Amino acid sequence: MTAATTVPVERGGPSAVLSSPLGRTLTRLLPLAVFAAVLVPLALTRWPGTAWPAALTVDLSAPLGGASDWIIDNRDSHPLFLYFFGHISNAVVLAVRGVYLLLLAAGWAGVTAAAGLIAWRVAGVRLALTAAVSFAVCGVLGMWVPTMQTLALMVVAVTASVVLGGLLGLAAGLSDRLYRALRPLLDTMQVLPAFAYLLPVVLVFGIGVPAAVLATVVYAAPPMARLTALGLREADRGVMEAVASLGATARQRLLTARLPLARGQLLLGLNQTIMMALSMAVIASVIGAGGLGDRVYQALASVDVGAALAAGLPIVLLAVVLDRTTAAAGSGTAGSRRAGSGSASGSGAGDRGGRGRLGWAVAALATVLVAIAGRLTDRLDWPETWTVHIAEPVNRAVDWMTAHLYSGVPVIGGTADWAGHFTTWVLDPLRGGLQALPWWAVLLLVAALALLIGTWRTALTAVLAMAAIGVLGVWKPSLDTLSQVLAAVAVTLVIGFAAGVTAARSSRVEALLRPVLDVFQTLPQFVYLIPVVALFGVGRAPAVAAAVVYALPAVVRITTQGLRQVDPAAMESARSLGATGGQQLRQVQLPLAGPALRLALNQGVVLVLAVVIIGGLVGGGALGYDVVFGLAQGDLATGLVAGAAIVCLGLMLDRVTQPTERRARGGAQRRTQRRTQRRTGRTRKAA
Repeated sequence: MTAATTVPVERGGPSAVLSSPLGRTLTRLLPLAVFAAVLVPLALTRWPGTAWPAALTVDLSAPLGGASDWIIDNRDSHPLFLYFFGHISNAVVLAVRGVYLLLLAAGWAGVTAAAGLIAWRVAGVRLALTAAVSFAVCGVLGMWVPTMQTLALMVVAVTASVVLGGLLGLAAGLSDRLYRALRPLLDTMQVLPAFAYLLPVVLVFGIGVPAAVLATVVYAAPPMARLTALGLREADRGVMEAVASLGATARQRLLTARLPLARGQLLLGLNQTIMMALSMAVIASVIGAGGLGDRVYQALASVDVGAALAAGLPIVLLAVVLDRTTAAAGSGTAGSRRAGSGSASGSGAGDRGGRGRLGWAVAALATVLVAIAGRLTDRLDWPETWTVHIAEPVNRAVDWMTAHLYSGVPVIGGTADWAGHFTTWVLDPLRGGLQALPWWAVLLLVAALALLIGTWRTALTAVLAMAAIGVLGVWKPSLDTLSQVLAAVAVTLVIGFAAGVTAARSSRVEALLRPVLDVFQTLPQFVYLIPVVALFGVGRAPAVAAAVVYALPAVVRITTQGLRQVDPAAMESARSLGATGGQQLRQVQLPLAGPALRLALNQGVVLVLAVVIIGGLVGGGALGYDVVFGLAQGDLATGLVAGAAIVCLGLMLDRVTQPTERRARGGAQRRTQRRTQRRTGRTRKAA
């Protein structure tokens, strides 16, 4: 009797309310509410108004301007520049020139043969044909020499990025203290827009190849460092303990266990480094990188869509070939096939290793013979008669689209009308609403969102990042940029989740989407702006559209992968209970794929933020315009302050969109405790 009267009290009492999702949310936000109730009245008394208080702003124009003037005045005379930065610049120039001359000496036939043979040794015949055809297309488009210039710069930049990132990742993977110290540095390097650090690099090294290479290294090294550290830290503990029990030294454990176990992560880091270096090809052209990027940039300046496409396609082809080759090396598919055939024929491991070395020797010899044949026949340069000019027909197609789709389309209106409606109905109200909020309300909102998805440390980091924007004196333009990011992320998630769900449920749709996503993901960011401006005009809407196109592939891929990796047993259980396809999706797949969907949201935010800045070139305004203006005018204060604000904005958005590991573990523990309590309650009721 006593137990029977106790159970209803537990179910409907205050403890049951507090254990509900709403109760847990209110309990978590209660300290924040108390904190706000005390400090907000004090802040309103001291700093009335909705805008960020001028008293809390720090003017960095004078010190940054002084630093810029000092660099310019001493760049040709100070020992730091003469004997340190000068040697780095000379080494970069010599390395790029050496690789470029080697490529020219090999000729188009030698380079094409080398690409095909390397791809054949790593991934098989199909990718070998793809590589050879891709390099041939670069020549057919009339872009052979610019392609070799870009390839030479990428070889040097990727090599330096892999060495620097590998060393940083090695240090972070072996030391927890260094890992914690390097993580904010890598976050800053990856979130800081390329335009922001082009200016200090140009101030130190001047316009030219050294500045372009070093800017690319800064941008492309963080993925290698992150994935190297991840691979070393996640090495199989059982294997490591077994190696240690055999008396291996720390160096032997690293060389014989940790690095081989991290091979997949290391090659993935190489893959991501190559992709990010190629994405910098156009941006680096602004500071004298030359090559394909310069052709794209010049076409942008004259709004020549055809010329931009002719120069952009080789970058895409290079990215696809390098992506497929490094991905195949990481998975080891071709190697495993060769190993399997060797074992089937009865040969041992040593024989297979010998055959592998023999295969590479044959590939190298074939490349040298082809290059010598091209030199003897005086066929080093791509034949002019084999060139196809696509600029004119592409421009005609763009002109037709502009004439027929820009405006005046019956019933649905033109693309310019859509851009205008999107700006009027979405961007303007969102920007006005954010800028109308009191500064303290924005900080409280950021703290609440970060606290709900993370820890108090997460919330503090997000609030400090947002407050730093106000301290830098760019509160209003930052909220303008934030409105564009939020609108672009919303559109990206709607389209990306829908496409990802469809691709996850249909292998045919996924196969059709894959080449489209490859092109979208590897196409330079600048190239997006040309058709977007042609269709939507100039303004904030084109900037949002370009950001959506750039971020969409990552969201679709992560969503598809997350849904496909749901436990098959859970899906089979749902089907056995008679659940429909929609019920399986809503009640099983989406909940179990929650971490992947949150990762898709996080990556969408980061990628959108990167392109919204470039959107400042086409009327996006706000922080993006300030960064571009600072680079164009050599204004270090304007460019760096806007770049720092973008970093803070990215850090804040990262913290409010990605749950922390500790939070996830705590949530799992609490869910386990609640299940235990429910089972205990049912046992007591039965008693």
